[in-house]
Amino acid sequence: MEEQRAPYDPMPHGPAEVGVGPWEGPWPEGEQYDAGLLAEGDRRNVVDRYRYWTVEAIVADLDTRRHDFHVAIENWQHDFNIGTIVRSANAFLAAEVHIVGNRRWNRRGAMVTDRYQHVRHHPTAADLAAYLHEPPDGQSVQLLGIDNLPGSQHLETMTVPRRVCFLFGQEGPGLSAGAREVVDGTFSIAQFGSTRSINASAAAAIAMHTWVREHADLSGDTAWRG
Repeated sequence: MEEQRAPYDPMPHGPAEVGVGPWEGPWPEGEQYDAGLLAEGDRRNVVDRYRYWTVEAIVADLDTRRHDFHVAIENWQHDFNIGTIVRSANAFLAAEVHIVGNRRWNRRGAMVTDRYQHVRHHPTAADLAAYLHEPPDGQSVQLLGIDNLPGSQHLETMTVPRRVCFLFGQEGPGLSAGAREVVDGTFSIAQFGSTRSINASAAAAIAMHTWVREHADLSGDTAWRG
């Protein structure tokens, strides 16, 4: 019987190893380069632009072009979706990720992308709302939750604010009562099958990509396509 591959293994028909080996030839100059990676190779899950760069250098470069949207996740039951949402937030280059509730969260699904993403903790949804409405830079961020509540806007037809934070509740119960009290509004995602809801991490990715379609600059070389 063929041994099952772990979900993080390279694809069976892809390259045997992820990334690149040790740098060949004279080493490049620049503070962004990591001597250890140059000597031993860079097997991290990063785009070619950042091969051999230090984590600090990658974060600094990302900070020069982060988008204006935030994403927040309620964490009352150590939801396994949180890591996946953080990974998507990194892919779409969110300004910040906010964890509401328990400080500890399961990082496995993030696949180490949380190292490159600003992650901020808030004890309650009210604390999150206060931070967003009076942020350090003085530019208020609208807080929108996803839940199919009465009066929820349709994501497919609404105008997504440029400065916005998408708030997602726990898998199953959705937004907590405290979150519903402080959001500036809610939106829902159209569904056509028999299930009542879609996975929280899938919903988050849809919301973030909706922002990208409406506001992101796709004309340059900053958008990477796998």
